[in-house]
Amino acid sequence: MSTGRFRRVVLASDNAGKLREMQALLGGVDLLPQGELGIEGAEETAVTFVENALLKARHAARESGLAAIADDSGLVVRALGGAPGVWSARYAGEPKSDAANNAKLIAALRGASDRSAHFHCTLVLLHSAEDPDPVIVSRAWHGVVVDQPRGSNGFGYDPHFLLESRGCTAAELDAATKNALSHRGQACRALAELLAERGEP
Repeated sequence: MSTGRFRRVVLASDNAGKLREMQALLGGVDLLPQGELGIEGAEETAVTFVENALLKARHAARESGLAAIADDSGLVVRALGGAPGVWSARYAGEPKSDAANNAKLIAALRGASDRSAHFHCTLVLLHSAEDPDPVIVSRAWHGVVVDQPRGSNGFGYDPHFLLESRGCTAAELDAATKNALSHRGQACRALAELLAERGEP
């Protein structure tokens, strides 16, 4: 994805953390956050990650006239029936707040013996707003939720997401290691591989 028609792609997000991670993972692509083009985010009305990603990508492509990449991701907690899920960014309501979301998550899990969870990421790439053949990939990153936050890197639920095999939270990883392991890192690499298989730049 380093040359050709995907050189400039609108990212259907204004999340600085996502932009930073995805730009590092898709380094050859000039990702333009939709806000820089004056595009307001699409209303996320769907109940699944893939449907929301499609909504966001189609909106950004239509408003910009460019190819668009949308990421819909979130934390899926088994003991909470999959919550926060697609509502991860607004789990505690508006205005969006990582601190409030994390506080609500820990409160909801009080007394729960099963702390297993995974981060899910679905990426959608559209060549145009009416593209009938979107490129879609989904990946997951498994861990457990811990009450006490650890680490100052990352964003969102990272300080409470423990990787048991490494003995650290996602927020204790450096950026390169997180990108190598994370749901978004896995999805970005899979997207690049799919495009290569399709003979696209």
